[in-house]
Amino acid sequence: MSSFPKTKLKAARDAIGKKQYESARDAAAQVLDYEPDNYNAHVFLGVAYLELGENEKSEQFYRKAIELKPDQILAWQGISKLYEQTRRWDELAESLGHMMSIFSDSNDATKCAEALQRLIDIRRDHGTRQQVVQALKLILPQSPYYTVLSNLPPPDPTNPTSTSTFSTQAAIHNSLPTIEEIIALTQIYEEGTIKSEFDKRRTRLGGPSPDQLRKDIGKEVWGSSELPSLYNEILNHPSTSDELRRSTESKLVRFKQQYYFSLPSADPEKAKIGSELDDLVTGMVTIGIPDELAWSIFLEGKDTDTIEGYGAPYLRQYIELFPTTPFAKILSGYFIYNGIQVSDEGDSDDEARKPTEVDAVDPYDTILDAFAALPDSIIANRIAADTYLRELDYQSTIKVAESGLELLRRHESNAGRKLKQVRKAFNVVLATSLVHLFPPKHHPRAIRLLDDVLSLDPDNVDCLISRGYVLQSAEKWEEAESLFAKADALIPDDLEKGLRAKEERAWCHSRTQLTEGMNLLKGVLDTLNGLDDRDPDKARCLWRIGKCCWDAGDDSREEAFACFIKSLKYNSTYAPSYTSLGIYYTEHASPPDPTRASKCFQKAFELDPREADAARRLAEGFAEEREWDLVEVVARRTIEGEGGLDAGIQDGNTVASRRFLPTNAWAWKALGVVELTRRNYAPSIEAFQVALRADPDDQLSWLRLGEAYSKAGRHAAALKALGRAQELRPDDWVCTFFTAEVQRQMGKLSEALTSFQSILDARPAEVGVLISVAQTYLDLARHERFTGFGARAEQSFLSCVETSLHAIAESPGYRGVAWKIAADALFGLSSSSSFTDQGGIRAILNEVSTLVFQHSSTRLSQVFKLIPVGAEDTLSGLHALQVALAAYDYRITVGSTEDAAASSSWFDLGVALHYWAIRAPPSDQNQPASDAAATFVIEALKKDPSNATFWTALGDIHFVAKPKAAQHAYIKALDVDPKSVVAWTNLGLLCLYHNDLELANEALYKAQVLDPDYTIAWVGQALVATANGDSSDARTLLEHAVSLTADVPMADFEFASRVFSSLTKAAQVRTTTEDALFPAFFVLDRYAKRCPSDACALHLFGLVCERLGKLDLSADYITRAIALLEALYEENEDTVVERQFTIAHTNLARVRISIQDYAGALESFESALGLLPESVEDDTVRVLRVQAQFGCGLANFKMGDLQSALTAFQNALDSASENLVLRGQVTVLLAQTMWAIGTEDFRESAKALLLECITSDPENLLAINTLAGMGILTEDDGLVDAALSEIQSLPIERRQELDPQRDVTYLLVQHYLGQGDTVEALRTAQKALFVEPSSSEVRREVASLTLQHGDRPSAQALLAVKLDDNIIDEREALALSAIADEGAESLRSAQRAVMLAPGRQQNWQTLAYVRARDVR
Repeated sequence: MSSFPKTKLKAARDAIGKKQYESARDAAAQVLDYEPDNYNAHVFLGVAYLELGENEKSEQFYRKAIELKPDQILAWQGISKLYEQTRRWDELAESLGHMMSIFSDSNDATKCAEALQRLIDIRRDHGTRQQVVQALKLILPQSPYYTVLSNLPPPDPTNPTSTSTFSTQAAIHNSLPTIEEIIALTQIYEEGTIKSEFDKRRTRLGGPSPDQLRKDIGKEVWGSSELPSLYNEILNHPSTSDELRRSTESKLVRFKQQYYFSLPSADPEKAKIGSELDDLVTGMVTIGIPDELAWSIFLEGKDTDTIEGYGAPYLRQYIELFPTTPFAKILSGYFIYNGIQVSDEGDSDDEARKPTEVDAVDPYDTILDAFAALPDSIIANRIAADTYLRELDYQSTIKVAESGLELLRRHESNAGRKLKQVRKAFNVVLATSLVHLFPPKHHPRAIRLLDDVLSLDPDNVDCLISRGYVLQSAEKWEEAESLFAKADALIPDDLEKGLRAKEERAWCHSRTQLTEGMNLLKGVLDTLNGLDDRDPDKARCLWRIGKCCWDAGDDSREEAFACFIKSLKYNSTYAPSYTSLGIYYTEHASPPDPTRASKCFQKAFELDPREADAARRLAEGFAEEREWDLVEVVARRTIEGEGGLDAGIQDGNTVASRRFLPTNAWAWKALGVVELTRRNYAPSIEAFQVALRADPDDQLSWLRLGEAYSKAGRHAAALKALGRAQELRPDDWVCTFFTAEVQRQMGKLSEALTSFQSILDARPAEVGVLISVAQTYLDLARHERFTGFGARAEQSFLSCVETSLHAIAESPGYRGVAWKIAADALFGLSSSSSFTDQGGIRAILNEVSTLVFQHSSTRLSQVFKLIPVGAEDTLSGLHALQVALAAYDYRITVGSTEDAAASSSWFDLGVALHYWAIRAPPSDQNQPASDAAATFVIEALKKDPSNATFWTALGDIHFVAKPKAAQHAYIKALDVDPKSVVAWTNLGLLCLYHNDLELANEALYKAQVLDPDYTIAWVGQALVATANGDSSDARTLLEHAVSLTADVPMADFEFASRVFSSLTKAAQVRTTTEDALFPAFFVLDRYAKRCPSDACALHLFGLVCERLGKLDLSADYITRAIALLEALYEENEDTVVERQFTIAHTNLARVRISIQDYAGALESFESALGLLPESVEDDTVRVLRVQAQFGCGLANFKMGDLQSALTAFQNALDSASENLVLRGQVTVLLAQTMWAIGTEDFRESAKALLLECITSDPENLLAINTLAGMGILTEDDGLVDAALSEIQSLPIERRQELDPQRDVTYLLVQHYLGQGDTVEALRTAQKALFVEPSSSEVRREVASLTLQHGDRPSAQALLAVKLDDNIIDEREALALSAIADEGAESLRSAQRAVMLAPGRQQNWQTLAYVRARDVR
């Protein structure tokens, strides 16, 4: 190096020492100009720039220096300072690592330790746990710096500040604390990783279950974990204390268990880890280390079929090591419960039996209490299951065994090992419990388990015995005997299971070989007699011997009796012996002792509800004594004794319970009948269904099930059940009766009548069937009347009354019901104004009158007197109503005094009398009758004050005369039933009647909310809208009302009347009215069938038919209306009726002219003129007279009598007088008639007549249009211009007022089209559209003319405008749209037009045109 760089470097160093960093920078920079790779110059520049605050440049020079000499420490120290000042901790840690390597290479232990301490401090303060762990590992022997650091002297604990590397010295010479810190940090890190990964992955679609997800994550984390090696380092460390060693071993066990369970069975690593875990656990258990987990793994992993197989020494040692744990308590309780020494027998007495908590309580309770805290222990489940089984608690045994099997499945899945013996033990316990729990319901499941166990262990005594019990229950005695014999042979000296197997073998043998079997049982009894504390077994064996004696015949019955008595001496609670004694007292004792027998049966049933024979005999006895409550008690307890629906296993699955067949079907049948009589239909249905599962061919159960279904409203199911009952017993008329009743309830009335008739063919005097037939006829009549079949309804009403009278004649006991049905039928007949079968009606009315006349009461004497119908009298509905009243009254006389029936009788009489007071001709009796009706309804309310219908009827009676009383009655009805739609509706109508529109609207709205399909509520709202002046809303509401299904004829008439009036008065744009009139036509047709004697409705119907072009039908209905009006006029000679008669004749005459019946028309016109006065003062009379006179003229004209026609026309003009409107219409009609004559003179006269009319009335649009039409026909442009110029010169508003149907525009367009001037026609239509752009018809006319000009886009634009959602306008425009459009849209529009109006030829032509155009 030359002197210049040295000088500059020295100057730079001095400047840095003096903190003259700019000078140092300049000097060092000059060195680099001379020597670009000078290491010291780069270092000095790094220092200078760092102090000057230019950190980036400083780092650049430091990095360059390191690049030049990476093994030199100066640059590393400088850049470390830079990183520390700029808080770049990761870069600082990296630089410290390089410094440690440099110090290590130079064997400078102190510097290396200082750098390491600094690195650890930085990682502790600013790093993650993993970074701290990596830093701490540099102290361990595996560290590359350990060799250098081990040269550090041992630390001096008495003077830790004597050296700068005390902590490193301590860690080097004792690495145990460092390893412990690394383990703690690693554990926290891995736990956090698992948790965060689980939270991240658990929401993924299609992911595994949470348990499996934890295993998968654990496998990833634990598979790469360093904890096992760290644990081993602690275990192998010379400084490890015993306590630390034990805790570390526990941690290692837990870690390996977690990792072991997370590995799949197919993973080779699983076997290795499992072996390591087993070795570790076995070693800990062998030396008795008190680690509860290790002991649990050791014990739970053993595969043994008995609790003793786990090893009593191990279990006792566990109790000693962990005496307060639940597992130790359950083991202690199990030892004490089974009489096993808790401590080792070799211990001293003081140590062998130290007082424990277990000794202070019952061991059974100890086991159960401890088991509650051990839900995941296989051994605990086994102990609990065995204990429950010994206590004969089979339900709990099954529950615990199933839980244990689930735990075992999970353990095998986690451990990857099969514990076959443990599974066998659980299956044996489970199968044994299933065999004995409410046998034989669980036997199918038990058989599967038993067969599985016996296939693995053919000599398993418990399974052999349980399998024998199953066969014994199925009465397969020989097979059962062989199994019991095998079990006996396996344990011949066992006085518990072996002796029981011997007894069961003997019992099975006695069922096939009575004498031999009885001798075997006696041998068993001899053995039992030599044993203590076996009284229950002796009692059972004696009963079985007694049963054998009983089966041997009468000679041995007394011996059997003695055995039964002796059995009870050994065990006074042995129920079968009481049952057998009861049978003895009933069947063999002389004389029979039913009292003792009943006591024996009761005692047996009290002791054991499974004694089905005793229960059935008890139930039969109670039934004979009609003690139905006791029958129910017996049936329910019998069902409980057989396990109920769920067979003792309540798993929350209601469907699963249905797989268990009942063993006592009679109990379910009895319960079903009891529930049926109490109207608890759902439980009744369930009971019958269960009974039928046991005996599917029980006809009576099917019959009762059908009855329960029908009363529950499940008619389809009822028919199926009753059909099955009929198949099983075709001659059962009761089944046919129930079937007919269901058919009647379903509305299949004709089928019901057929079914009833099949019964009456065989049993014609069956009163109940006759009553049902009468009710069916009544329902059929009401249905037929509602559907418009009046004649059929009349015959059905007649049949109803006849059948009711037949029932009364057959049995007077049903008179109340029969008279109720007959009176209802007569009341139904009263709604008709006339009858088709006058003779039949008269005969039945007289017959009823004869029956009730002799028993007339004083209830109706003051207001009503029944007068027999004369042979010549014309019958009406009023006659039927009078007889119905008498029948209702007679029903009270002969009816029941019970409040329910009596209240109904008074109510029916009151309502019928109220209708009579309304419909009867006005007289002095009307008001007293109405008052009496109210009295009768009040009487009904006294007997049944909670009946809302009665209160509503009382309000209806007081509706007009006593509004306050009516309001009170309606409110009371609503108090009783707040959801009574009728009461709300009638209250609203009452408010409407008395002009309280707001309350009326609220009440009617409430009714609509409760029942949106109640027609009268909608009618009431329409009336409210009318009162408020909203005619449009009223019509909409009525339209909805008539679309409902209820029978409200006046709603039909009101709707039709409003529709016809609106079409007559409204100023319609030029369009047909058929679509608007069709609804009126249909509702009037329905109304006319329902009320054929309403002249107004028939007249209106005729006018609607005239508008629709059904002229013959119109003439027919108006003729019928005239006949009714004529009859009515002859009765009262009312002037209003006379006026209606005149109008009807005028309309009929007009219709007859239309159908070319000119003579008939002339006759009707003359009849009308004969009824009209000569003096014309009333405008209505003037119009009628002018119409009749003109009609006479027109008829004469059509008949060829021109002179008479002209005279009549002149008379019409004279009658019109000064009435310009009327005179103008007559003038136009006369001109049209003269034009129709066809001669030139008459045509000129017609024109002159119209010109004269226009002169006198310039705004007579009809005359102007007619004159213009004549000009168009004669091609007289001057006449057309003269006729229309006047109206066209008027302002737009006035012209639209005079020409609401735009006839002038129509005539002009047709005029120009007739001349072939389509341009002028289009211009005229466009002007009309500018004036009235909202007119759909004008828009369509312009579009049509535009198409004729070939301008399809303009036509499309015109038709694309949707003014409203009127379907009629849309339908009219579809044909034009089809022509204007192209392609598929064009064809679609044409097809829609055909679908909406298939009767219009134009639409078919359009469709054909579009298809032809598409082909081209």
